[in-house]
Amino acid sequence: MGDRYNIHSQLEHLQSKYIGTGHADTTKYEWLTNQHRDSLASYLGHYDMLSYFAVAENESKARIRFNIMEKMLQPCGPPPEKTED
Repeated sequence: MGDRYNIHSQLEHLQSKYIGTGHADTTKYEWLTNQHRDSLASYLGHYDMLSYFAVAENESKARIRFNIMEKMLQPCGPPPEKTED
């Protein structure tokens, strides 16, 4: 029984420390937005990926970086309207 409590407390600690891990009340939209932002941040952080995108899209690296930063604002479009329960 104590082992189960320990696992749950570790999970709660991870969920409070890292936003992307989600929690019981995370919506599909929030989870998907976190996934997209993590991917976009990774693309910005890896110079080779940024260069690859620049060559593939025939754009400058600065333009690709700007476009990715713009996408990070709302990567999945505007949030859905919340229903009142």
